[in-house]
Amino acid sequence: MAIVSPNTASSTSTSGTGQSYGAALATVTTLFFMWGFLTCLNDILVPHLKSIFDLNYTRVMLIQFAFFGAYFIFSIPSAKIIDSIGYQRSMVVGLLTMGVGAFLFVPAASVPSYPLFLGALIVLAAGITCLQVAANPYVTVLGRPETASSRLNLTQAFNSLGTFLAPFFGGLFILTAARKIEEIRALSPADLQAYRLHEAATVKMPYVGLGITLVLLAIAIGSFKLPKIEHAEHHRGERVNDSIWKHPNLVFGAIAIFVYVGAEVSIGSFLVNYFSQPEIGGLTEKVAASFVAFYWGGAMVGRFIGSALLQKVKTGTLLGICTICAAALVMISMLTSGHFAMYSIILVGFFNSIMFPSIFTLGVAELGPLTGDGSGILIMAIVGGAIIPVAQGWFADRIGIHHAFFLPVICYLYILFFALSGSMPNSKRYAKTSETQG
Repeated sequence: MAIVSPNTASSTSTSGTGQSYGAALATVTTLFFMWGFLTCLNDILVPHLKSIFDLNYTRVMLIQFAFFGAYFIFSIPSAKIIDSIGYQRSMVVGLLTMGVGAFLFVPAASVPSYPLFLGALIVLAAGITCLQVAANPYVTVLGRPETASSRLNLTQAFNSLGTFLAPFFGGLFILTAARKIEEIRALSPADLQAYRLHEAATVKMPYVGLGITLVLLAIAIGSFKLPKIEHAEHHRGERVNDSIWKHPNLVFGAIAIFVYVGAEVSIGSFLVNYFSQPEIGGLTEKVAASFVAFYWGGAMVGRFIGSALLQKVKTGTLLGICTICAAALVMISMLTSGHFAMYSIILVGFFNSIMFPSIFTLGVAELGPLTGDGSGILIMAIVGGAIIPVAQGWFADRIGIHHAFFLPVICYLYILFFALSGSMPNSKRYAKTSETQG
């Protein structure tokens, strides 16, 4: 896939009016909401399946490994699909694939089988990957280049609205009154199978409902006339005398996306179990799930505020400030206990808010016709959400869930480097070198 840089995007729509872009932006924003909602439901599946299948932290984090690992596998094929059938049809394909993944939860729960759950999540994530590869760069070129970062933060705010609502939905329809692990292990094989069938069945109705919603949304998106951005279309046979690997801001940005998604997903995945710890909150899983919503809700509020601030504040500067605050809050939670530790980790979500859209915008800056290829690399880096949570699960099994949060702190320190130095595009990097030599 190849699209031009946001720096060369025109502010006129195909019809010559800003209103056409506004309608298109609103339509695409619904996709951001849906994949945010479905992604955050994983935070509810983690404690739910952990209890059903008596998994340790390392094995249960395979949920995130399977889901976010799909980004690595399907990002480049998704770009090829977009080259072949365009943005709009690719969005429809992504939604239908997500619908299939949601429906696959029914046979997974009917067995019940942990590997089948992981398989359903991979299919679901494959569809989301297709949406991500198409929608993120599409939003950056759907308007004036000066407001690309602000615009992407605004659409990502609705993504966070989905992540905010998902824990309430999951807590209400999926998490039931959990039994203590000692009681589960004491069950006879027949009773254990009956227990697993009963508990696994709670995911059927929610995911069937979501599957139907995704199919209806695919029909709606397919029927809507999204404007074609001619300068953002792939031109086959076009030769570009440049390489994405010659742009340090993209390379450093891909690593920043990797560690950011890893940190955000790691924290979110452990919150229910973290809040259930006697020394932290002592909450039941169902009550803890409602508090997870505030972590993602903070990201939603932060993105709305960030969208406004980025009209006046440089993206790198605001990214650096938010990164310092996030790292400090995680460290405070690690060094304290009780509700103070609980609320400090929840507040991290607010400062996570602008990170993904800001890193993405800085990463594709000045790539010109290579912007699409750069977008594919950045989306592929979301695989960090598969690897880092598993690593944190490994540490949690050995040093405890409380202190395993040191891993996200390391991730935030790298993002700080990216914000202050690594995000500098070649034009500024060369100008700075010339000034130094002069």
